[in-house]
Amino acid sequence: SPQGSLLYLDALGAAFPRALAHRGTALLHWTPGCPRAPAGWPLPTLYCTPAPAGALPSRATALRVQLLFALRQRGLHVLEAGLAAELRDALATLRDEWPQLAQELALGRLSPQPGLPEEVRSQLQALLTPDPARAAELRAECARGFEGIVRRLWPQLEVVVVGSAHSTERLYCDALLQADCLGLPFYCPFYQAVGALLGVNLWPEEPVPQFLLCPDWAFFEFLPYPLEEEPRTMLLDELWEGHEYGLVVTAQPEEYRCCAGEVLRVVGFHKQCPVVEPVRRESQTLSVRGESIPEERFCQTLRRALGMWPGARLVDYVCVESSLLGDSSGPCAPHYEVFVELQGLRDLSEGQRYKLDQCLQEDFLVYKSFRFKGSIGPLRLHLVRAGAFTRLREALGSPVPMPRVLREERLLQLVQGSVIS
Repeated sequence: SPQGSLLYLDALGAAFPRALAHRGTALLHWTPGCPRAPAGWPLPTLYCTPAPAGALPSRATALRVQLLFALRQRGLHVLEAGLAAELRDALATLRDEWPQLAQELALGRLSPQPGLPEEVRSQLQALLTPDPARAAELRAECARGFEGIVRRLWPQLEVVVVGSAHSTERLYCDALLQADCLGLPFYCPFYQAVGALLGVNLWPEEPVPQFLLCPDWAFFEFLPYPLEEEPRTMLLDELWEGHEYGLVVTAQPEEYRCCAGEVLRVVGFHKQCPVVEPVRRESQTLSVRGESIPEERFCQTLRRALGMWPGARLVDYVCVESSLLGDSSGPCAPHYEVFVELQGLRDLSEGQRYKLDQCLQEDFLVYKSFRFKGSIGPLRLHLVRAGAFTRLREALGSPVPMPRVLREERLLQLVQGSVIS
């Protein structure tokens, strides 16, 4: 919607006056075959990132090339990423490859990359010029460490813009805010679901994204949550502040209505239209016996358990219901398997593994009841090596928020192959 772009640019410009400087935005986003960000995002003339950099067949290569062109532009005002995970992975590349990136900046020469077609490499190479001063600055700042590195490399940066408000992305946003992006605000401008743009965030400076649902962009219906036996759909003017609702959308005239699988909380109203906060994705609920543990509450429990492990910091995680394991799960009762990447721990003791199951029992009485009866088996916790989730995001094949409950065997096998404890 052009209206969505204009509302976003107006809100961004009002909160951060220098953010709309020509080519003052660097784009870190990968969509196979598409050089630009999703529909509804701002005008491409704002970007310093060349179009061919986003059309590469490999996610890792695309993000690396985009990072290199962003590093050339010291006067950036905005960093924009389709997902916070994409920004996190690009900055992980900076940590691992900054000496080589600095050399490429100094020489103005793009090194060969896996999945980088020669024709595209030639187009990008023509845009590079040697910049020894910027290369020296990159070496000096990276040698100092990486806390606050984003603000140090781009001292005029005002805001980081990310394209997803799903709770699953908060893990990455929090990690970035505590380290690489220390001192920078994050702004998520749009709410999108079932392939449609549904709402806009008019409050860039608020730490938790909230979205005004725009009534002419789609036809909205809502189901009271938790679902009733015979639910009646409600319209925009029937919603109550503080209540949660399942979203039903008809994106275009003459299209079928569909349940978006999203649960929203109404946090207020703006000119009589509801302002909502995405709460959870119903497809990411853990349930092997009908116990229904939502993704955001499982994440809270996981973080609480990790808080009892000295020195441990959560990098990433996914869960699996034992039914996906097939015969490999053995004759035991249905259970959860959880795969985590941690910093600060190289192994897990039996006590630590049990602690997560114990915390789940404390936080979810239905789960505790099933565990007591033996109809749900003990949770199994696995530690994976660094970089496992970067490879998992590459395997997903498109820029979507990380699934916290894996439903595909190929993705499960990829994660299982990275287990170290």
